[in-house]
Amino acid sequence: MTVAESRPKSARGFASDGARNRLRFLAVTRGRPLWRLAESSTALRRRINAAVIDQAVREMPPRPEPLSTMAPYTSWSSLTDRTYSGRHLPPVPDQETGRPTVERAADLFTRDGEMVPCPRSTVLFAYFAQWFTDGFLRGESEEPRDPRRSTSNHEIDLNPLYGLTPEATDAVRLHEGGLLKSQLLNGGEFPPYLCENGKVKPEFSALTAVRMDMLTDARRDTLFATGGDRGNVQVGFTMMTVLFLREHNRVARTLAKENPGWDDERLFQTARNIVIVEVIRLVVEEYINHITPYHFRFLLDPRLSRMLRRAPWHRQNWASVEFNLVYRWHSLIPSSLVVGDTELPTARTLFGGDLIPGPGLGRLFEDASEQRAGRIGLFNTDPVLRDVEVSSIADARALQLAPYNDYRAHCRFPRARDFAQVSGDPRVREALADRYRSVDDLELYVGLFAEEPGSPAAVLPPLLTKIIAIDAFSQALTNPLLAPRVLTAATFTPGGLRTIAATRTLGDVVARNTPEDPRPRFVSMTWRGALR
Repeated sequence: MTVAESRPKSARGFASDGARNRLRFLAVTRGRPLWRLAESSTALRRRINAAVIDQAVREMPPRPEPLSTMAPYTSWSSLTDRTYSGRHLPPVPDQETGRPTVERAADLFTRDGEMVPCPRSTVLFAYFAQWFTDGFLRGESEEPRDPRRSTSNHEIDLNPLYGLTPEATDAVRLHEGGLLKSQLLNGGEFPPYLCENGKVKPEFSALTAVRMDMLTDARRDTLFATGGDRGNVQVGFTMMTVLFLREHNRVARTLAKENPGWDDERLFQTARNIVIVEVIRLVVEEYINHITPYHFRFLLDPRLSRMLRRAPWHRQNWASVEFNLVYRWHSLIPSSLVVGDTELPTARTLFGGDLIPGPGLGRLFEDASEQRAGRIGLFNTDPVLRDVEVSSIADARALQLAPYNDYRAHCRFPRARDFAQVSGDPRVREALADRYRSVDDLELYVGLFAEEPGSPAAVLPPLLTKIIAIDAFSQALTNPLLAPRVLTAATFTPGGLRTIAATRTLGDVVARNTPEDPRPRFVSMTWRGALR
């Protein structure tokens, strides 16, 4: 056990979460043999799966939200203009009296010593979380930013790979055989380079890359041409995009062999459909199952949409500003990352696509799976990411988000009466009491990460878990590709449905897309020590 893992056990009472919430949590985290028995019956597992998901999403009032970040009142525009973010609760003005400055609040996040490791998560979990959520949790990138606005399509559509617009999609397509443009480097398939001599190539004029103005011409020439503007921002993000570019082209080539009469357009669109649903399955069956410490394992059942079609939350997707903020898991990132044979400062992995071809994609996925991520919580964000915490707190205040306790009530938790009901960690309690006049002044962003997980095996604290579950399930399962009349062989082909069925983990995708290095690799969001 490391020094960082030997901190005192929490004194926070389970009553803080309410008897109803606690009993439900105990029910799904106890009695493992009974849950395994229930899973052995396909019909029973399907019913339990649908019921547990439905109940999780019903913990918060369903969409459509009465308000968006457009205005503090409801209008036709606020109900339809999705260039603004949704919001779960109305804005609450004039909250500054009982709060610290943004800078003092950000001090609550900064890691000032050894990283406290997560009991379950690897760096691969952090990489996938960033890549997956960047597709639909998208604020403005250009300065000056307006925290009310969103550039999101509000769907799981893999725009980090395919682009947000038809023009971006067109730029990354080869327009032959349904393929995406690619090049071979060290025997592996990669996107082509975006720039030449520091300038964006004419064929990629519809593409952009964030912060490219900060790079030298030589560094710009190492950027890959990806549909999303953030495809090069960090080595883990780039690894994910490269992996699913390979998977798209592998699927397209298979479709072309099975359907020799199909043209480029149909091959591309069908491959795109298949890969999007593959990722949704990974979200439900690997990512969400990793987050929850439940013995019951969620699954993406083909019949699920039919079973839940009358659920009140089965509405058009619209990502909320709160959902965006709860995904600021900066404390997951270690101060240094293992990439191939080298341990690099985290800052060196920014715009690090050039780090991938040498060791190879399979090796880097294994490296990320062998390295532990940080525990999500206060006092555990690397100082290099402090400015991002400052920005998050400032955005939440600019949007006048309701206090932490209001969101607890909205999600059917009891309101905390004092800081001891937020955290049993003396350091956290004292730091909160030193900065906030009372627990009712505690802001959402800080409160979310001040809470402790509900059990030693949990990755996230209770309120954070509930908001993630509500939005993640309702965003994923309302995808149009999962509709009963769409999720058919006519849309995906019989072979495509088999590919989706054979995709249960990221390891499955890596194993079939690393021909340059085909040896078996350990690829997991869950740390080896937690698998024992």
